Amino acid sequence: MGAKTWMLVYTSVNVAEVLKDGPSLDREATLKLARSLFPKEKLEPIGDGDLSYTCPPDDELHIGCFPGVSILAAKEFGIDYPSRLPQRFIAAGGSGTVDWLAFAQWTNGELVRSLSLSPGSGIMEDLGPRLLFEDPYWLGRRPLPDDADDYPFPFHPLELAEEALKEFFGYQLEGPDGPMLTDPESIPLVKYKRSSSRWKLW
Repeated sequence: MGAKTWMLVYTSVNVAEVLKDGPSLDREATLKLARSLFPKEKLEPIGDGDLSYTCPPDDELHIGCFPGVSILAAKEFGIDYPSRLPQRFIAAGGSGTVDWLAFAQWTNGELVRSLSLSPGSGIMEDLGPRLLFEDPYWLGRRPLPDDADDYPFPFHPLELAEEALKEFFGYQLEGPDGPMLTDPESIPLVKYKRSSSRWKLW
């Protein structure tokens, strides 16, 4: 396992239901949202990506607005403590060799659930009641291989991460394909090169 993803999703609908129908990308709304969230940066379009790659370099933003759903992938979202996401992002609506999982869910601006853990750091954040899709993992129903001695959790964090993608968004980056899952490569995202403005007011 080694798939990486760090993203923020604004939604007022069931994301999985929207994505499975192959929604049209609203490029005008996408640019408007990008500029509103990163007003101090110059954003230069550099083509399209897709939902299969949501761990862009630090100097890129990958973003797409669809009916009822907006998806952003940027360095700001790959943080150890999801509950500490800057308020400006909330108000607007893992690594190859590190078995790290972090996700958070807000409803109407209120934090509902935040989880962040890795075998090296332990449980960094465990806020709010656990969600139903987490239960089989915490209860040991998704056991580790027999040779995984002294592992600090009863499950592999990246397996729970894939389950979170499936639960929240209806797709997975790794794991068994299913007829009801969306192909992430079918969902386009606009790629922008990010750079700080060089203009100064004297």
